[in-house]
This record gives sequence, C-alpha cells and structure tokens, in this order.
Amino acid sequence: MTLYKKQIEQLVALQQIDHEIFNIRQEIKKLPQEVSEMEKQFAAINEERSRISDKMEYLTSQEKRVNSDIEEDVRRIEDSKNKMMQVENTREYHAMIREVDNMERANRTREEEKMILMEEIQRQQDLFADVDARYNEVKAEYELKSRNLQSKLDEMNAELSKLMERRADSAREVPPPVLSRYEFIRERLENPVIVPVANCVCKGCNIAIPPQTFIELQKIQQILSCPNCQRLIYWEEHFDPSAAFRRTAQSEQSGQSEATETEGSEE
Repeated sequence: MTLYKKQIEQLVALQQIDHEIFNIRQEIKKLPQEVSEMEKQFAAINEERSRISDKMEYLTSQEKRVNSDIEEDVRRIEDSKNKMMQVENTREYHAMIREVDNMERANRTREEEKMILMEEIQRQQDLFADVDARYNEVKAEYELKSRNLQSKLDEMNAELSKLMERRADSAREVPPPVLSRYEFIRERLENPVIVPVANCVCKGCNIAIPPQTFIELQKIQQILSCPNCQRLIYWEEHFDPSAAFRRTAQSEQSGQSEATETEGSEE
C-alpha cells in the first residue's frame, strides 16, 4: 500500500468515527427537545382541559340559578293563584290572571333556557372526557420521558466519551500536516470531508472534476482536493471505505489487547 493510499484510508476511518460522534451529538441535542415539545403539548392540553372545566363550572352555576328562578316562579304562581280565590271584583281577577300568565310565560322561557344549558353541559362533559383521556396519555408519556431523559443522556455521553477516545487514537495515526488539513476543512464544510470520485464526479458536491485532476487522482502520489467543494477526494476503485474502517478498528483493538497484555506481564 502506498503512503498516500494509507493516509487516505486513515482519514476515511477517522471520518467514520466523526460521523458517529456527530450522530450521537445530534441525539443528545434532540432528547431535551423531545421532552420540551412534549411539555408544550402537555401544557396545551392542560390549558384546554382547564378551559372546558371552567366553562362547565360556569354553565352549572347558570343551571343552578335558572333552577332557583324556576322554583321561585312556581312559588309565586301558586301564591298568585291562591290570591285569585280571594279577589272580590272582576277587574282585579282579570288583572291577576294576566299576572299569572306573564309569570307562566317567563317560567316557560326559563325552562327552555334550562334545557339549552343541560344540553350544553352534556356537550362540554363529552368534550372534557375526550380531552381528559388525551391529557392522561400525554401526562404519562411526558413523565416517563422526563424520568428516562437523564439516564439516556448518561448512556449517550458515556458512548460519546468512548468515541472521543477512539477518535484521539485514530487521529494519532494520521500525519500532523494531513490531519490539520482535514480538520481545517471539517470546520468549514458539512460532513463528509473526504469523499470518493466515481466516473470523474465528486461525491461531495456531485460536480465533475477536471480530467487532469482525475488522472493525478488515480496515481495516488498526493492527497488531492475537489476544485469545486474543496473536500479531500480519492478514486473509489482504490479501496472500500468500510473495509478501511474495519482494518483500522481491528488495528486499534489489537493495540489495546497488546497494551493490556503488557500491563499484565508487568504486574
């Protein structure tokens, strides 16, 4: 394997670790956001539930008022009817009849109002039952996510620490000038930093590279950049990136095993 081909392989392996680190960090960011979104959803349902509950309380108080008015009307009508029996002249009797008719009309209006209130109360109770069921579901999910958040964050941070250690080991394999070039590009461009070229097309920006650059790329005499996106490039037929990553991972594991054996022999 040529020097430059080995360096490209090292960079591809490093990039794979960086990709894993990026994904873990995105997950770490996303977890609190999920809980925050659930909290907003819970607050919105709780607000809707409270609003319906307040409306039901108001309607119930109105129903009590109407019932009280109806009872008072019935009492007054009965009193008026009893007084009619004691009226001594026709004029006063007819006046009492009109008064009773007016009170009975008012009472019928209140009965209609009571029916409307009862129907609306029933409608609000049905709405409340539906919202309350959703409220309990969201509340349970929100509480569960809140409890699990810290443990998941701890797990992911532990995994991230391991990846950072692997990255440090992998970065040490790359010559400092090449690593500096890789890091410089990584800070300025979105992943990936090093990409294959297939059929003269850079897989980072999907733009064709000049023919002369492609010819130089096939020689593997230096590490080249795409003239369009400035990413590091390699010819896809030179090696399989996944195989390169596996070889690097195996090399790291072998190094760790040797270090463990050395520590054991020293003891």
